[in-house]
Amino acid sequence: MSKATLTAVFIVFLLTSSGAKPNGKNKKPKQAVPAIECDMRAGKIILPEFIVKCPANCRETKEKVYGTGVFASISSICNAAIHSGVITNSGGKVIVMKMAGQTIYKGSFANGVRSLSLPNWRESFSVSVGKPKNGVTYPSTLVFVSSRPTTVKTGDPKDLTYSTASPVTEALEAEPSSTAAPPTTTHVTTPITTSAKPQVTSVHKVREAVFQYPIEMSIQSGRYGSGQPQIAQGKGPAQAFRGSSVYANRFSPRTNTGVHRQETSTTIRRQPHASSTSGAFSRVQPQSERKQHTAQSNPTLDPRPDNTEYEHWLYNFGQYSPAPEEHKPPAKTSPTRGFNARGHDLTARAPELTSQGDPNCKVDIAFLMDGSWSIGKRRFKIQKDFLVEVSQVINVGVAGPMMGIIQYGDDPVTEFSLKQFSSSKDLKPAISKIVQKGGLSNVGKALSYINEHFFSDANGNRGGAPNVAVVLVDGWPTDKVEEASRLARESGINIFFVTIEGPDDNEKQNVVETNFVDKAVCRTNGFFSLPIMSWFALRKEVQSLVKRVCDTDRLVCSKTCLNANDIAFVIDGSSSVGTGNFRTVLQFVANVTQEFEISDTDTRVGIVQYTYEQRLEFAFGQHNNKADLLNAIKRINYWSGGTSTGAAITFAADQLFSKSKPNKRKIMIVITDGRSYDDVRAPALAVHGKGVIAYSIGIAWAAQDELEYIATDPDRDHSFFVDEFDNLYKYVSKIIHNICNEFNSQPRN
Repeated sequence: MSKATLTAVFIVFLLTSSGAKPNGKNKKPKQAVPAIECDMRAGKIILPEFIVKCPANCRETKEKVYGTGVFASISSICNAAIHSGVITNSGGKVIVMKMAGQTIYKGSFANGVRSLSLPNWRESFSVSVGKPKNGVTYPSTLVFVSSRPTTVKTGDPKDLTYSTASPVTEALEAEPSSTAAPPTTTHVTTPITTSAKPQVTSVHKVREAVFQYPIEMSIQSGRYGSGQPQIAQGKGPAQAFRGSSVYANRFSPRTNTGVHRQETSTTIRRQPHASSTSGAFSRVQPQSERKQHTAQSNPTLDPRPDNTEYEHWLYNFGQYSPAPEEHKPPAKTSPTRGFNARGHDLTARAPELTSQGDPNCKVDIAFLMDGSWSIGKRRFKIQKDFLVEVSQVINVGVAGPMMGIIQYGDDPVTEFSLKQFSSSKDLKPAISKIVQKGGLSNVGKALSYINEHFFSDANGNRGGAPNVAVVLVDGWPTDKVEEASRLARESGINIFFVTIEGPDDNEKQNVVETNFVDKAVCRTNGFFSLPIMSWFALRKEVQSLVKRVCDTDRLVCSKTCLNANDIAFVIDGSSSVGTGNFRTVLQFVANVTQEFEISDTDTRVGIVQYTYEQRLEFAFGQHNNKADLLNAIKRINYWSGGTSTGAAITFAADQLFSKSKPNKRKIMIVITDGRSYDDVRAPALAVHGKGVIAYSIGIAWAAQDELEYIATDPDRDHSFFVDEFDNLYKYVSKIIHNICNEFNSQPRN
């Protein structure tokens, strides 16, 4: 063989072997994340689940957000993610999951974003950290709501009406066959099935778990009878999963909103060696149901013509169940029905929607389970069974309760955090696998641990949900709980005690701390304590405990000294103050305000400025986030005039405290630099009688006797005097400390 021939053979060998190895493993493609702007609303994107990248500084745009945890679809995606703590103001990746509309969306303030309340909206969404699970790929291109959909008809006009594909979908055209003349082809992206009758064109839904998986097909006329479906060849799965699928159904023409997630365990594209006429996919609708859907593809039959694209999707595959009998899957009457020639099960399966949890029980719960040696293996197993049952009844989910477990013995250890499991289904096996650690019953240590470490942002503490700690105790603790409990309560943790087989009269001498339950629980009124006589009676109390921890109106320990007040500042604007000193007073007011949690559901602030007359600068709830409130304080203009402090106190009572919420502590802080022209005693007594806690701060020429009349008793904790305006700052921390000290010393009954 000549040298030239050998060279030619070698070149041919290189060319033929340059393709991918048959058994080679393709490198996992990197997830492409579409970027959006701060004003992008979830309702503008018709995919039910997708990933996006938010830019930085969205918080400053003040784009509207409605709801907490679960948001109305008219909300800004990026600001909703900041509000939920999924990203910071620096931006980042966010996974968005659509869900059904809610009857009410509650506003709140979190992470610098104020969300608004909304009574009702047709569609919702939740956000999570933008890290897709293994094997899950989200669309790299977003599909937006189109303003004017058009239709494309294939074959006989009576057969089917197709929705026009999005620009992304139209780009995914099938390659023509190389062995035959290219027929006239209309390309659509659709779930695939094969029809038993080649002369009838039919396109049907493929149900795989919850979502629709699109497959590109070409409906070719002339080659396979009247529009026999043929699978497009020559394109990999990555191409098939871009864009949206388009198919006919009983609704008006639309683009499918299914999430296009490529699962590693599911083969979507037919392999090259497979016959184009053989059934290669399972879980499609039975033929009888397919005919019914084809017959009803006329868009004029849509009973809800005004519904959104997502509501159509949800109606077909979500919580709505079509009422007509013909839409129900037919019963299996033949042993061969629902199977194709290869034996694949073609029976339609109902989708399983992931529970978002009970929105009426949105709490963050830590269960402290007793792992001490005194409990024994058998009772430890009963305790686990109890927690499993609680986890199933309480309906865990991102829009409802989230649950974590700490096991305590000599020292506490986190079995799993609040964010580790987002469904009751996942919690069940996790609880069953917990192994007893042994040791003493150091409940005090465990309470200190949850206060200092467990309820943190890193562990999934949501901020807008009340913190609840349920302590399970076999007998009694082996350490003291009073101090640790007090600190936990002051941090806003609602402590429940479930004591099983507590000490009897003969055993009480062995208890380290008498009345340990009353010293630990949130309130001593019996609501927060649940004594159980026997371990075998524990599971009977599941419903009772769940009802209590979900009663958010009675979780009073969530209210702290910083988030449960209506504070009215009554500021002297008389001529003796002067412009410069008035600005110093406003800075003092801003410094005090800065320490509180400001929102409509937390602390609210109102301000009255007075001379001979009174002026309401702003009312409670008028500025519901800290930034707006501080800006409003800076914008207050100095008035100048006389000094009528008594009239100003009466004015504050009428204009502010008369509109105070029942669950708020009413606090008034009067700041003046001189003696009042009118009487202050009667107005002060009147506001004291209405439950207002009054503080007085006198400067320079203020009258000491008037300051004491204004202040709530004892005077030493509520009345202060400084010789000049520049020393006001010294009393900021003192006032905050006294407000909190007074709050925390309230009776716990």
